[in-house]
Amino acid sequence: METVMLKDALTVIRERKSVRNYTGEPVSKKDIEEILRAAMAAPAAVHMEPWKFIIVTDKLKLKSLADGLPFAKMLTNAGTGIVVCTVPEEAAMGTEEFAILDAVCASENILLAAEALGLGAVWTAVYPNKEMMDFVRKELNIPANVIPLNVIPVGHPADEEKAKDKYDAKNIHWEKW
Repeated sequence: METVMLKDALTVIRERKSVRNYTGEPVSKKDIEEILRAAMAAPAAVHMEPWKFIIVTDKLKLKSLADGLPFAKMLTNAGTGIVVCTVPEEAAMGTEEFAILDAVCASENILLAAEALGLGAVWTAVYPNKEMMDFVRKELNIPANVIPLNVIPVGHPADEEKAKDKYDAKNIHWEKW
């Protein structure tokens, strides 16, 4: 049994990067479950947790999604695709706005958990593009009231990519604008 040394939280946050090249090796069910536990640990308005996750591991389905999504071509080599969805009726005040915000928080946790586990991941947007949302709904039989927010390819990185330092003091305002 392999022992993996996990990084501290700040290191994971700073080292998170968008990984677009994968080996094609499957991602273990244990790792996917760990990633989903992290996703569901995200904050949610009034603890409503309107998120839903569709795990896609079938190579033909990953290829079909990649063929129909212009920014998700890397799904064909990723071991897994996690489709983050949200249900507005299950969100705070039954609103789409809170549903989206909550699912975005869960999505970020997926990206961070993948990094912590030594996997690669990248956010590929579906929402708010109606055509892409309709495509994903049709491909995965998602009900009309459920919003597919993004598709996150998760896999074993094929390359050694480095995170970008995005810190910019010009974006910080102390006490006032």
